[in-house]
Amino acid sequence: MHALIDAWAAVNAFMASGGPVLFLIAGLTFFMWTLIFERVFYFNKALKSDVQGAVDQWEERSERKSWASHQIRYAMISRVSEKIQDNMDMIQACVALAPLFGLLGTVWGMINVFDVLAITGGGDAKQMASGVSMATIPTMAGMVAALSGVFANTYLARKAERETQLLEDHLTMDH
Repeated sequence: MHALIDAWAAVNAFMASGGPVLFLIAGLTFFMWTLIFERVFYFNKALKSDVQGAVDQWEERSERKSWASHQIRYAMISRVSEKIQDNMDMIQACVALAPLFGLLGTVWGMINVFDVLAITGGGDAKQMASGVSMATIPTMAGMVAALSGVFANTYLARKAERETQLLEDHLTMDH
């Protein structure tokens, strides 16, 4: 229990050292990873039933070679593809926002440094170091959040493309 309290105190100290922008980055990262885990869950659980439903509906058709059948097939693929792509744009937006929030933290910290310079004339090195820390930590946190999101987004985008292609392959036009 004591180790848990020490860990909590360390997290609080880290969050306080980065200023209020670090809380924005943490919230954005939590939101982004919630969306990523939702997509992983969808690909591993719910996608199978969506694909099977589309395949079953297609297999029930007696005629699959006409222009109308091609359009129906295209619509079925589009509906499932829309479900596959759900939240992917939001994940990409979070990846793009994370370093921007980090830069906002840099500006916030440097404003604190300039305030210290204006008030003390540069005589308070500890306060200036605190401002530099407040500028650096959110920048690094934003980059870490963005990089983790880039890797996850790349994996999910490849998975989405592959699953859409597999669905197209399953909906054969041989009858």
